[in-house]
Amino acid sequence: MSEEHEAMTLQRRVAVIGAGPSGLATMRALDREGLDWTGYEAHDDVGGLWDIDNPRSTVYESAHLISSRTTTQFDELPMDSDVDYPSHRELLRYFHAYADAFDLRRGVRFGTRVTAVEPVDGDASGASGWDVRSTGPDGAEDVARYSHVVVANGTLAEPNVPTFAGEFTGEVLHSSAYKSSDVFAGKRVLVVGGGNSGCDIAVDAVHRAAHVDLSVRRGYWFVPRYLLGRPTDTLNQGRPLPARIKQAVDSRLLTLLNGDPQRFGFPAPDHKIYESHPVVNSLVLQHAGQGDLRVRADVERFDGRTVRFADGTAGEYDVVLLATGYRLDYPFLDPAHLDWAGPGSGTSPRLFCNIVPASLNGLFVVGMLEASGIGWQGRAEQADLVARLLAGQAAAADGDPAAASRVAAFRARVAGTWPDLTGGYRYLGLERMSYYVNKDAYRRTVRRLADELAPAVTR
Repeated sequence: MSEEHEAMTLQRRVAVIGAGPSGLATMRALDREGLDWTGYEAHDDVGGLWDIDNPRSTVYESAHLISSRTTTQFDELPMDSDVDYPSHRELLRYFHAYADAFDLRRGVRFGTRVTAVEPVDGDASGASGWDVRSTGPDGAEDVARYSHVVVANGTLAEPNVPTFAGEFTGEVLHSSAYKSSDVFAGKRVLVVGGGNSGCDIAVDAVHRAAHVDLSVRRGYWFVPRYLLGRPTDTLNQGRPLPARIKQAVDSRLLTLLNGDPQRFGFPAPDHKIYESHPVVNSLVLQHAGQGDLRVRADVERFDGRTVRFADGTAGEYDVVLLATGYRLDYPFLDPAHLDWAGPGSGTSPRLFCNIVPASLNGLFVVGMLEASGIGWQGRAEQADLVARLLAGQAAAADGDPAAASRVAAFRARVAGTWPDLTGGYRYLGLERMSYYVNKDAYRRTVRRLADELAPAVTR
């Protein structure tokens, strides 16, 4: 094979790391553009974290979507269900159906863990491609070369485990290891963290535990799953209201529906609604009001079975469950290639539209995205942008001047001023919020960029 032909072939070879929702969306988008890809998945089938039998899955037996089915599913394949908030079992069936519908398993190397993604010959520009090192199900190591690599291994696998003063002599586990409320049977339980998982698990615990407390650092906005008999996130799906108007209207509505969560012991929120992810759970307020659980202040220190809180109070517990979230985890890749200081830095990779490094080095991330109501379609639109860019680059290399012009225009956008994806919201300055976007501003921007690369009328 000549060097020229080898370079042309390499230009059309893409590695996709992960076969969860983001990876599947990427494979489908690459197929649509006729691009050659290989998927890598450490587990033995598709579904990612939604497969509770996946060793890296962080879902638990009672887990359901916190966004509704119709706002979450892929547009291209509606979910075969009439349930508003499907369980993890239904979702896994959906991803299997998605893989079947588009024959995506054919290109995935299952049981294969990626151990390193390295630029060929150390050229960080990616101009010579990327070597993907992996370990297969039989333990055999392999190296394959690609022109581009799409990292799509999700954001909810690596637990964020804070350190506390002192030592707890009971059982401590992170929510990532939680599967069933059986672990709480007859025990005194402290759940640390009041986000969606923390509140879900606290509600689980009240049905099995002898006693349940919920330790929170800050106040939250609580959103019911239903309003006027409809899933709450299906309302106001037309033209979005300006941020300040929506915040004013929705905060008043929630106060009318829920009352003041402070009367149940929760602190007042230190942010306006939608400046952090809301908690889609009104049952936790109900249980707090019924006395089934008690809200406690932030943990100050452990002292044997005693937990001392920042407000000077204390409690005795048998189990402490840390619902303290997750950290971005790309252990196979030097963070510098994503313009990132790395895990624990308090930052996230600096990527154009949360997808593309400014260096345009041939790496992409699909799924490093959090937004209220963004759904999997938001990830699919990320994948579509990547696929159209790669198809445009291939066409330009084949001598298509129109494609070359569109790719050059995209590169100029990446080199210029980046679009505002906040939608006018001022998000909390937390690590987990550093890759948060407004779904309307984000999807509008990504769709426009994709259309500029390959206008719909020409497809």
